[in-house]
Amino acid sequence: MKKQSTYSLLVRSEEKARAIIEGAVFAVIMLSSIVSIGQFTAQTVVGLGDAAPAAMVAKATTQPVLARG
Repeated sequence: MKKQSTYSLLVRSEEKARAIIEGAVFAVIMLSSIVSIGQFTAQTVVGLGDAAPAAMVAKATTQPVLARG
């Protein structure tokens, strides 16, 4: 009788349903990573042209607070 390691027993007894679920989870993780990277790059590209006017508008609309003593 040949002695088998625990790892070889686990590899041989892999369940088909678990493999399908793992594949689906992996696909969702990869898709969400691609979407989030795409959103970040789109936000960065759009934000570069609007950075200076937004800063000037923010400075123009702020009101100083006067302390009364």
